[in-house]
Amino acid sequence: MQNPKPSSKMFLDIVGKLKSIINEEGIETGGKLPSERELAERLQAGRSTVREALRSLELLGIIETRRGEGTFLVDFRKHQLVEVLAAFILQQPDSVSDVQETRRIHETAAILAICKDRALRALPVWESLLKKIDQDGEILREDLVREMIVASGNRLSLKIWFILKQYSKVPFSEMTKVDENDSVKMLLQNLCDGNVIATLEAYSEWIELVESERGDNDK
Repeated sequence: MQNPKPSSKMFLDIVGKLKSIINEEGIETGGKLPSERELAERLQAGRSTVREALRSLELLGIIETRRGEGTFLVDFRKHQLVEVLAAFILQQPDSVSDVQETRRIHETAAILAICKDRALRALPVWESLLKKIDQDGEILREDLVREMIVASGNRLSLKIWFILKQYSKVPFSEMTKVDENDSVKMLLQNLCDGNVIATLEAYSEWIELVESERGDNDK
């Protein structure tokens, strides 16, 4: 006689299958999940097990249950746990510089991924950003970095970057200034050419200008 599957293992299996359903059905932020009964049938699990799995995901801020409406996928960036953890981490003396360095690691990794892939270098978004700088004299800083990380295909990196951006206090939500545009254009042009060294040099020059603006605002 086989031993029954441990409840902890069953729970982890259910959570993993729930994640697969969310991905396979393309459920996005604000989207509604199948009902508890439907999930129990599809996962071939007891409703109590499914209920506990959903409750845990809700505690983690991944989903939310609305009385009389159902269960919905939540924007992780709005979860209070992130605020609590960040508040604790940022109490450490070197925390801000650590956040800056970690954020840069994700940005640099995206650049390397794009430079190594001809198809990614040929994406029309880079030419679009260059054209916008020439026409408008500015682009949104966040647009540039976000598009690079999105293009790299690393969704986890993008989620982490959004959190790091929030707590690094770098003004990504502002438009580029005149003294930044040359560096940004060099970054984009070399990115399209796949020139890793030149792209990273242009990126470093640009990001130092942006980060120095944060320092000026703190004075």
